[in-house]
Amino acid sequence: MLLGSLLAQYEEELIAVGEEAESLSFAYRALKNWTFTDFVLALQKEVEVEDQALLDSIFEQLKHHVPAQYIIGSAEFCGHVFTVDERVLIPRPETEELVAFILEENDEKALRVLDIGTGSGAIAISLALARPTWQVQASDVSEEALALAQENAKQLEAVLEFKSSDVLDELEGPYDLIVSNPPYISRDDVEEVGANVLASEPHLALFADRDGYAIYEKIAQQAPSVLTPDGKIYLEIGYKQGAKVKELFREAFPDKRVRVLKDQFGQDRMVVVDKWITLRKN
Repeated sequence: MLLGSLLAQYEEELIAVGEEAESLSFAYRALKNWTFTDFVLALQKEVEVEDQALLDSIFEQLKHHVPAQYIIGSAEFCGHVFTVDERVLIPRPETEELVAFILEENDEKALRVLDIGTGSGAIAISLALARPTWQVQASDVSEEALALAQENAKQLEAVLEFKSSDVLDELEGPYDLIVSNPPYISRDDVEEVGANVLASEPHLALFADRDGYAIYEKIAQQAPSVLTPDGKIYLEIGYKQGAKVKELFREAFPDKRVRVLKDQFGQDRMVVVDKWITLRKN
């Protein structure tokens, strides 16, 4: 059978179980280490026995809701390739926007930075690579996640420190910048989560108690004692959580500005806590 025909057959079956059809060719191309041109040329060729076995394996995993990035074993984030598996969430494009915004607002000046709930290390490592002058610390409550984050740091030659901590319980600071993409999905919103995410990605990194606000509440409670007077906080949030998270941090930091920012799709996605900007009079 031609590769194109076989892919079309498998893709129909994936759609029938609620999976994205393009995940099959994406994973296949990555594992074959093919360029897009290589892939297009192969579509009109007969499938070799070993390639049939590879396709079958990918198809079976996708059909059982294993994400393509776990099958490949990696995910791209901010121009870097991170190893990912079932120990950590797969980094998302929305989180790349958070990193880009942090870098846009903060220059090369030396800062002490903390990433709470680092997972694969995507945020912390990307910041450390982009700002070598920053002292970056990455924390997580999951020892398994920390182990993988350390592997990624070594692989990408990033210099940063890793700490085991439930939010700020084991951390002393002080920090000039705190960033976090914490678990924020309410258990009541489980139907909004994709089947492959629900089946394969760690629930510890997905769901939070108190309608999804538990970690934000803990950060708001603990951060005032470790954030420097001019310090900033950058948080990723769920699209329905902007008003509530803003309220939490306005109460925790009454003298600071709290902003809710939207992502590229127009959804509330970030909360930023920083100093009010005083305009000089001429």
